[in-house]
Amino acid sequence: MKNFVVKTLANAGALAVAVWLLDKITLTGDSTGKKIGTLLLVALVFGLVNSLVKPIVKVLTFPLFILTLGLITLVVNALMLLLTSWLADKLDLSFHVEGFWTAVLGGLIISVVSWALNVVLPDGD
Repeated sequence: MKNFVVKTLANAGALAVAVWLLDKITLTGDSTGKKIGTLLLVALVFGLVNSLVKPIVKVLTFPLFILTLGLITLVVNALMLLLTSWLADKLDLSFHVEGFWTAVLGGLIISVVSWALNVVLPDGD
């Protein structure tokens, strides 16, 4: 359970950095508390998308991973971010990613920041 909480907080932090750095990734809200709550809910959705959908997409695109020497990972991460944005819209969360190239850059930022936070934050293992 502790590992799940740590990964969710790392995702929330990584999403916050992407929102802060990129103008076309938006998180709206009345107050800071509401923004933090929305960010945590979006991090949960993002974690679910990455744990349920991403492995299926990676298996289906395995030949492209080999052909592009792994660079297709940027596209897969962008698609997962766009799917998270779409699901957030359906769940009435105020998180939006505008455009594919923004999602590619946002996915790259989120991957790097999430990795760094997972290294720094303690997990239950």
